Amino acid sequence: MWGTMFEFITWGGAALSLAGLAGLVWCILRVMKARKAGLSDDELRRVVQGVLPWNLASLFLSVIGLMLVILGIAFG
Repeated sequence: MWGTMFEFITWGGAALSLAGLAGLVWCILRVMKARKAGLSDDELRRVVQGVLPWNLASLFLSVIGLMLVILGIAFG
């Protein structure tokens, strides 16, 4: 019973980490697209400021996911 629960925690954490990684990749691609569009400094700053909360949320999601993976492996 416990092994199954910790396997679920491990795989759930891996899924969260992958979701966070996908969010980070999206943030990178969004800023690269804005840079290639030749926007002015103010417009580029606005894009980066809009992406920043998503970047932090993705990073947080990845960290929580990795913590769950470590927890699942350590106790499983």
